[in-house]
Amino acid sequence: MAYKDYYDTLGVARSASEAEIKTAYRKLAKQYHPDKNPGDDSAAGKFKEMGEAYAVLSDSEKRKVYDTYGHSGQVPPGAYAGQQGGADFGGFGGVDGSQFSDFFQGLFGRGGGGRGGQGNINLEDLLGSGGMGGIGGGRRFVQNVEGELQVTLTEAYSGTDETITVDGKRISLRVPAGTRDGGRLRLSGQGPGGGDVLLTVRVLEDARFELEGDDVNVTVDVPVHVAAIGGQARVPTLKGDVNLNIPAGSSGGRQLRLKGQGWPKKGGGAGDLYARLNLTLPAALSEQEQALYQQLADLRK
Repeated sequence: MAYKDYYDTLGVARSASEAEIKTAYRKLAKQYHPDKNPGDDSAAGKFKEMGEAYAVLSDSEKRKVYDTYGHSGQVPPGAYAGQQGGADFGGFGGVDGSQFSDFFQGLFGRGGGGRGGQGNINLEDLLGSGGMGGIGGGRRFVQNVEGELQVTLTEAYSGTDETITVDGKRISLRVPAGTRDGGRLRLSGQGPGGGDVLLTVRVLEDARFELEGDDVNVTVDVPVHVAAIGGQARVPTLKGDVNLNIPAGSSGGRQLRLKGQGWPKKGGGAGDLYARLNLTLPAALSEQEQALYQQLADLRK
């Protein structure tokens, strides 16, 4: 089980703060996002590695386990029979641990933050060594179970079907479209002994979109010549890419509004999407392009 340096993967120091880790991840995820690198297996591999690193370092409990046991190869305390790897710190939530490396699963198990039902609940930890038997010669007690379910921003926007495992039973559920971070789902009668399963939805950070109230912010790369004379640029939205008209004379940092392309509002309708323009130049200019830019510079004089 080869050691993985998650700090090196994200390019941060071991003392990095939560904000520094988040910033580094967002920057790299945007660079290697599959939508920007179609058919590039190398970029897809790096994107997956960054997701694994961020899943650990952004979670204070997982990060502590990683810092303590990552180099040693020891199984963290809390592992129990039948679980591959260490303690289940992810509960219901997290990214799909079964898709991560053997190193990750060795520390946290296949359910170490497994979305879509990969997570496990150690009922002995929840209910005590008596398990479901409890006091009174094996009487079955109703037990409510709480956990977290992590979904991506786009899944929260469109709604998604998920599957979790509680007390060895697989349960299907629907996350409604427009669910906010911190939203609560109650699965009545699905817990141990007929209790309820209470889930807190955690919406993961997205490399492209930033949610601010009902509005969504996104950065759009626009060639300098398009910003100067006007034209169109492709803008990602939560519904898919659309064409955006760029007014002539647009400067870098300008925000253009796409009405109704934001987050669903509780009372109906939706917020807006704000596209922030990032002006770009070709990596290398041809001689003809350089000459034209020189002409432009002379005219500006």
